[in-house]
Amino acid sequence: MIFPLEELIEYNGNMYEITSAASRRSFQLSMLKDDEIEENDGKVVSLAARQIFTKQVDFRIEE
Repeated sequence: MIFPLEELIEYNGNMYEITSAASRRSFQLSMLKDDEIEENDGKVVSLAARQIFTKQVDFRIEE
């Protein structure tokens, strides 16, 4: 799976929050030069989204 399209369609939460979380996670992955990026054909955003939707990575929005 390259991008978790089904999970995105079924997501009922705040779309801004999930987009912000994926964006921040993408930045983290690219700065760390994570090996998983290569396994995902260099697609950082889709990897970050998959990690968030599959709950590999938890996120929270601070107020």
